[in-house]
Amino acid sequence: MIGLFVTLGLAGCTTPSPEPTPTPTGFASEAEAFAAAEATYRAYIDALNQVDLSDPATFEPVYDLTAGDFNAASRESLSQLHAEGASFQGERSYFNAETLTWSATDATLAVCLDVSNLDVVASDGTSMVADERADIQSIAVDMDLTESQIKEVRPSEISGRC
Repeated sequence: MIGLFVTLGLAGCTTPSPEPTPTPTGFASEAEAFAAAEATYRAYIDALNQVDLSDPATFEPVYDLTAGDFNAASRESLSQLHAEGASFQGERSYFNAETLTWSATDATLAVCLDVSNLDVVASDGTSMVADERADIQSIAVDMDLTESQIKEVRPSEISGRC
């Protein structure tokens, strides 16, 4: 009986739970935004390097890392290459990534994309890569950091950085 009174007595003597602290959204510093953006771009490059154009299921990780019009363009491009029986040979890589702009939710990276070891081969075995393609390309990558997705990839306005 005493145990019951002690239990009942203690039940009413607890302190109230503190108010939940709101979880901050976005990134508070350029370094945090850069780290998130670079991780997303690295995952995107890794996903592209794993694409087997004969197996559309391998396209899904690329789609998961893209948004909006860039997602639609990626779907169209990979589907067309699949339909044509093309294949990727080699890999792409990047270096010299830096932040161009950032906010709490978005960032733009300048990246040197290295496609010197990548070929796109048609079903007849010929290269589909234009002779004038630069092996190292200076690009800008716009990202939605809240979704960890790439919104756009375009030539960088910064010439001579790669």
